[in-house]
Amino acid sequence: MTDEHRDAGGSASAESGSADSGSADSGSVDSVLAALADPTRRHLLDLLAELGEVTATTLAEHLPVSRQAVVKHLGVLEAAGLVSGQRVAREVRFSVRSASLDATARWMAALASDWDRRLAHIKRAAEAAEAAERDGR
Repeated sequence: MTDEHRDAGGSASAESGSADSGSADSGSVDSVLAALADPTRRHLLDLLAELGEVTATTLAEHLPVSRQAVVKHLGVLEAAGLVSGQRVAREVRFSVRSASLDATARWMAALASDWDRRLAHIKRAAEAAEAAERDGR
């Protein structure tokens, strides 16, 4: 992720107050959203949630992509804090980590709340202007 992208995300969260205050670090929401932008990675998360702790080979059996592609996608998910890999003998078993996803959900809820507040303010202003126009006739 580039600094330009983080700066854009930081500006947006600064405007909305505490929208990014729940994240572990300033780039975590950006990395989670970037990781979830790919449908194969979303499918991998769904599979991990369903199957529990499994290997990349097991995950590849459920997808139309190679094991190597699964490993690359898991690397992106791991960098975003969405999964973790635990070495067990010669295998690496992956499982879902929810903290980064929870922080992103909190950011999205704060953003939605901020927009709801802004839209309610616009609605009140429009209704007041309409009432003033009616009374002026």
